[in-house]
Amino acid sequence: MLTVAFPAAAFGTNCYVLAPDEGEECVVVDPGIGVEETLREVLDQHRLRPAAVLLTHGHVDHVYSVTPVCGGSVAAHIHEADRYRLVDPLGGLDAGLLGMFEQQFGRRASWREPEDVVELADGQTLTVAGIEVEVLHAPGHTEGSAMFALDRVPDGVPDEAGVDRTLISGDVLFAGSIGRTDLPGGSAEAMQRSLRDVVLPRPDSTLVLPGHGPATTIAAERTTNPYLRGLA
Repeated sequence: MLTVAFPAAAFGTNCYVLAPDEGEECVVVDPGIGVEETLREVLDQHRLRPAAVLLTHGHVDHVYSVTPVCGGSVAAHIHEADRYRLVDPLGGLDAGLLGMFEQQFGRRASWREPEDVVELADGQTLTVAGIEVEVLHAPGHTEGSAMFALDRVPDGVPDEAGVDRTLISGDVLFAGSIGRTDLPGGSAEAMQRSLRDVVLPRPDSTLVLPGHGPATTIAAERTTNPYLRGLA
């Protein structure tokens, strides 16, 4: 699976582009703040055409560029419990953060809701751009946080890495950490349940592509992540 990852211009949010091969349709995951130019270069370089945008949750640092990326002809997919966040993800930001945005990018932050939004449900299987994706609802960071499970791995991952599937974990699981639960819609109790019931049952051979920071594996997190200890 052709996989390209790059950070957004703010908050270090990882944007992922997935495709069966060059010259095919692709899936864009979490197009955050200021990704349009880099994403355009990636699409041109690999001759890719977006078929869908998948959003792990509705925080602005993961969805800010979804409308220009979708362009009116590509659907944005988000769990039904976070659908409301696409109405105005800027509404929860304080004035200082909005001012920082204007200082960094030279313009005021603005938002336009995507025209075509598909609501996802737990356990649903999507086939987009020739890639099968299972939706795993994992609330805690937000009410509708979701992870996306794929039964394939990125091209170039060596056999000795011992991985045979991929989990795009959003802000549920990071290398050595987890997403914060103190923002509106977050819940420490829900996060604990998601880690215990959704994350830990994943096979050790799962490559994890998180919403922030480097890739990891379920095997590594099971043994080293302090937030997973004692949850089995």
